[in-house]
Amino acid sequence: MNPTQPSPEIDELATLRARLTEADETLRAIGSGEVDALVGTGEANAQVFTLSSAGDAYRVLIESMNEGALTLTTDKTILYANACFAKMVRRPLEQVIGVSFREFLAAEDREPLHALLKSAGKDGSKVQLILHLDDGSQLPVLISVRPLARNSSDIMTVGVVVTDMTESRRNEEMLRGFSQRLVQGQEAEREHVATQLHDHITQLLCAIVLRSTTLAEKLSPDDKATKKEVGKLREMLGDAANEVTRISRHLRPSVLDHLGLSAVLDMDCTEFQARTGIRIELHGEQLSTRLPADAELAFYRILQEALRNVGHHARAKKVIIHLNQVGAFVEMSIQDDGIGFDPEKPGAKPGYGLHSMRERAAAVGGSLSVESSPGHGTAIHAKTPFVR
Repeated sequence: MNPTQPSPEIDELATLRARLTEADETLRAIGSGEVDALVGTGEANAQVFTLSSAGDAYRVLIESMNEGALTLTTDKTILYANACFAKMVRRPLEQVIGVSFREFLAAEDREPLHALLKSAGKDGSKVQLILHLDDGSQLPVLISVRPLARNSSDIMTVGVVVTDMTESRRNEEMLRGFSQRLVQGQEAEREHVATQLHDHITQLLCAIVLRSTTLAEKLSPDDKATKKEVGKLREMLGDAANEVTRISRHLRPSVLDHLGLSAVLDMDCTEFQARTGIRIELHGEQLSTRLPADAELAFYRILQEALRNVGHHARAKKVIIHLNQVGAFVEMSIQDDGIGFDPEKPGAKPGYGLHSMRERAAAVGGSLSVESSPGHGTAIHAKTPFVR
């Protein structure tokens, strides 16, 4: 070997150092936005990915280091991923970049992602999905999508932020459990108060009515003025007893326990129409068997709250209620012809009543949705699984 010539090992080391320097310079240029394009070679043809405006895009992603950050092509190929996303999916970073994001999704979640990418506007869009990891585990995430600037090669890319929803889901479950225990406590207290009203207050009022009747009979026939006042007193006491009975029944309707949901809905609709003058149409079918007691109570409370909202806010003239068995579910809809509202209006937040209705539906394995628009009334749809 000529001592003046470098050995093959030295040549290889020099080559590696040169490549490392080139890679470092490329990464620096990508981060600063100096690079115009990257060329990736594949089995077929080379493909050019331009990186104009890359500095701004990557800066936004880097600033979200506590969340997964991706850049995708329109065919869902991952051009860029940060270390946080690689940690989420439990893969080395080099095994994430270049693969399709669809690899991490179940078949049923691929279409929602496709629709999200297709419809994402300049303000971005969001959807909740489940990532399926290589070890068989699942990770609930919130996907936020924002289109990036179209580059000079006319290739459209999108920026994606992936937020781990595990802790959020856990907190939601804890809050839901607390909410359900609160509802159970409220129902127990309602039942106690209803019993006290029925067994004590109503009986006391009835006793006073009887005593006033006895008193009236002892008055002189000539004392017409006093007898008239006693008569008015009996009427007022009778009205008070009826009102206490009504309140007691609303707190815990015994009819619900004995006759079932259809009977108590019919009774409440008749009472609401007489009290408010708002016409109610109740349509339903006889279920082949009764729902569980907690499901019947949930539907009853949902109807109560919906009618309360109609009476206080809707300015409606008519309410149409349907209760039907549809496949494996029992569904109830409550639709009014009132003024409605815009649920998408900035600052419009669901009130406690609507939140309570949703929680009651969820507590029995069901769901509740609301449809409304200004001038077109409001429709509430509740459903729960039908257990035979």
